[in-house]
Amino acid sequence: MRKNILIIPGDGIGQEVTTWGKQVLEAIAAKYGHEFAFDEAIMGHTAIEATGNPLPDETLAKAKASDAILFGAIGHAKYDNDPSAKVRPEQGLLKIRKELGLYANLRPILLFDELLDASSLKPEVLRGTDILFFRELTGDVYFGEKNRNADNTFASDLMNYHRYEVERIARKAFEAARTRSKKLCSVDKANVLETSRLWREVVQELALQYPDVETEHMFIDNAAMQLVKNPKKFDVVLTANLFGDILTDEASQIAGSMGMLASASMGDGTGFFEPIHGSAHDIAGQNKANPLASILSAALMLDIAFGLQEEAKAVTNAVADTLKAGWRTGDIANAETPADKILGTNEMGAKVLAFIK
Repeated sequence: MRKNILIIPGDGIGQEVTTWGKQVLEAIAAKYGHEFAFDEAIMGHTAIEATGNPLPDETLAKAKASDAILFGAIGHAKYDNDPSAKVRPEQGLLKIRKELGLYANLRPILLFDELLDASSLKPEVLRGTDILFFRELTGDVYFGEKNRNADNTFASDLMNYHRYEVERIARKAFEAARTRSKKLCSVDKANVLETSRLWREVVQELALQYPDVETEHMFIDNAAMQLVKNPKKFDVVLTANLFGDILTDEASQIAGSMGMLASASMGDGTGFFEPIHGSAHDIAGQNKANPLASILSAALMLDIAFGLQEEAKAVTNAVADTLKAGWRTGDIANAETPADKILGTNEMGAKVLAFIK
């Protein structure tokens, strides 16, 4: 198989973890006889510093020409502390999602038994959890009209959805539920929000086409509570952009750390694969970041974008073997982890690579 893969390291630790995602893909290509051609591009704060644009035209052109994209992270503290900034790193991420038509964000909450103690939740609550989130990615309040009055005393963000936006991601979620335990939970706030009422109506209509899937509707506040109370009750979770952003970050604690969670943003063309953690500039350049989420994002790419299930499983197994051997980065270590088992970014990546080879 020949594929063109674009690496966009982005900002902060993104530049460190994508190094290992790429090396894992190279190792898989060598082991299974594939040919992966790599290119690299800039986006986010790094791109603003270099060009003044968070998504340069050259980067977008490369993205559209690639078969898949491995992304790192985006953001910088200088923008967090300056709400008035007109050009922001996140604008690049939102634009590339729009330009590539990436409307479905898939976030698997994959729990490794070796990390049961890394979570703040009790092991007996966590054991057996396996959740697949479908977060709508190109609508909602993030893309609605934004206003602020002249004297800076009022601001608004318009939350909006079109029927087709809800229908297309709901259909992907129902199809996925059919391949799993045939359970789907749609999360909304239909008792308050008109957009959620449309969301629920569309999901209810579509559910009639999937009578073999058990469909449940849950308000976002209840879902947030149930996720930590009884995460095993969920299988496929379907929700809107804002709610999905919050719930999946909450769910990262089920897996023990944000550094363990991969994601795939899909549409009808080029897929975009990334860890869900941020740029974490406070540890950037210190060899402290967990590379496993980027490596698992590479596994998602192999599986979802290229249909290489065996190769994807080889990557996931290598991560599992690394954890079974007791190796940890600081974010997933605990008080009982021996000091000589706590590794930096590069050392952890090298362990996974060794198991693949």
